[in-house]
Amino acid sequence: MKKSVLLVALLASLSGCNDADVASRNLSKAADNFEINRRVVFYNGITGDYMLSIEGLCSLGNADKSREVSITCKTGPSSFKKHFLGLSDNVTYFVEQLEGANVSAYHYRVIFKPSVIVPDITIK
Repeated sequence: MKKSVLLVALLASLSGCNDADVASRNLSKAADNFEINRRVVFYNGITGDYMLSIEGLCSLGNADKSREVSITCKTGPSSFKKHFLGLSDNVTYFVEQLEGANVSAYHYRVIFKPSVIVPDITIK
């Protein structure tokens, strides 16, 4: 066990990661696994109005096109909603984490999901 901890610490120090980077990465992973409540607010910088607010167990898109953002929210045990929003020169957004989350600043988080590896085949 001590060897594993030392190996992780060595790898983290070689990669230039600090505690804040590790905790931030772990928070992002938790949010992407629908474990963290968030509020996403879209704001018009010219009028000063809030245009839209999305709240819940939500994950931001990781591979969105420029000037576009997608938000996927878990609404039930196996129910999800996905929203696509376009950004402009005067429309921006911010994401607020609504409550604290327990993540480690010392250990990386690895998530293994066999359901992603084994394909779900639909025959028509």
